[in-house]
Amino acid sequence: MPKRVRTAVFPVAGLGTRFLPATKAMPKEMLTVVDRPLIQYAVDEAREAGIEHLVFVTGRNKGVIEDHFDRQFELETTLESRGKHEALAELRKELPSAGHTSFTRQQEPLGLGHAVWCARDIVGDSPFALLLPDMIFKASPGVLKQMMDAYEEHGGNVIGVEECDPKDVASYGIIERGEGPDKGFEITGMVEKPKVGEAPTNLFISGRYILQPEVFGLLSQQTRGAGGEIQITDAMHTLMKQQRFTGVKYDGKVFDCGSKLGFLTANVVFALDRDDIRDGFVKELRALDLSEQIEG
Repeated sequence: MPKRVRTAVFPVAGLGTRFLPATKAMPKEMLTVVDRPLIQYAVDEAREAGIEHLVFVTGRNKGVIEDHFDRQFELETTLESRGKHEALAELRKELPSAGHTSFTRQQEPLGLGHAVWCARDIVGDSPFALLLPDMIFKASPGVLKQMMDAYEEHGGNVIGVEECDPKDVASYGIIERGEGPDKGFEITGMVEKPKVGEAPTNLFISGRYILQPEVFGLLSQQTRGAGGEIQITDAMHTLMKQQRFTGVKYDGKVFDCGSKLGFLTANVVFALDRDDIRDGFVKELRALDLSEQIEG
């Protein structure tokens, strides 16, 4: 029986330069899809999967993320006095329990692998989940929950993957698929942004991982890779020689909200899924008569 995964790491130190000027003073992780920050979607997914301890790897100007996961007594008092009990209950439901969040700093932008390494003393000698908040999913159950099921069967390390258009493989980290079903096959290799026609599959790594603590030792020795940064993929390549990596082709769809296109698409999709605003949103879209712009 594999050791239970209780901790999740959220790298939130990035500068969000693709969304300037919006992210000049606000963390990109606090950009909202409909009315929920990106980081909240990732945290909700982790808690659904049974995660108990949330570890945020932050940087400068990220204090608002810490505030978001803390109580705001003035706001709660105002909601209470105005009889907005439903909104108050929603806020309290989403608040992590005392002592279940930790924050550590990545003091230099040295890459995702370095951000993960910064959480080593908090995570300790236990397996952990890694969630990239830029990537949010339309999936039920959540992607991490689907991955946990595979982890309980196979142990080791687990990576969530999704199919992309074969013409787009050069934009992603692509895995090489071994034996096993979609919800639990062996990963036999990884290729970072392969050329079209040279990729082993069209299954791309979509920002959800379950990793064993041995990855920290590898990251501590890892030299800088692509972009002059310490890459988590390089450490996983080495770890793959020692431990099993399982791939999960999950049920669901990812939206890369680190890009403007993915962010805008996510807002439309999630808005259309909301019973409280769907009808009104559809009415407004129809009134705009966007057919000419879309067809053009």
